[in-house]
Amino acid sequence: MALEGLLMKNYSTLAYGALLAVCMAAVSGVAAAGASSDDKGAIEALENRFAAAIGAKDVDTIMQAYVPGTRLFVFDVTPPRQHAGWADYKKDWQALFAVFPGPATFSISDLDVTVVGTVAYGHSIQTARFTGKDGAKFDLVVRVTDVYRKIKGHWLIVQEHVSVPVDLATLKPDLRSQP
Repeated sequence: MALEGLLMKNYSTLAYGALLAVCMAAVSGVAAAGASSDDKGAIEALENRFAAAIGAKDVDTIMQAYVPGTRLFVFDVTPPRQHAGWADYKKDWQALFAVFPGPATFSISDLDVTVVGTVAYGHSIQTARFTGKDGAKFDLVVRVTDVYRKIKGHWLIVQEHVSVPVDLATLKPDLRSQP
C-alpha cells in the first residue's frame, strides 16, 4: 500500500506539472499571437528613422524615438552613469555632436524585437563613425537593449542600455567589438 500511495503521489505531481506546462505554452502562444507583425514593423521603422537621424546628426529627430518627459531612463556608454528624462538625454546627444562636429555614419545590425501587447523589448548592435574637429575618425560599436511601449498608438523607447565589452585583463573597453 505504501508503494501504491507513493506512485499515486508521483503520478499526481507529474500530471500537475504536465498541466502547468500546457497552460504556460497556451499563455505564451496567446501573447505571441497578440503581437502583430505591424507592431514589430513599426518598431523596426522607428529604429531605421533613429539610425538615419544619427547619420544626419538631427537631434530633434533622434529624440522622437524616445518617450518625452521624465519616464525615459538610459544607461549610456559616456558619463554620467545614467540619464533620467528626455531633456537630460537630449543634452547627451547634443554634447556628442559638439565633440564630433564632422560627418557621421551609423548603422544598426542584428536587431531582434519581441512584442508582447503594448510592451516590447529588443537588442541590436550599433556601429558609428564620428569625425572630430581635427578631422580624426572615431569608430564605435555598441550593444543596445531597448524597452518600448506603445503609447497613443506609437512605439517609443522608454528604457535603453548602451554598453561595450570590457577586457578584464586590461580593464580597457573594446570600442570596436567583434562577435
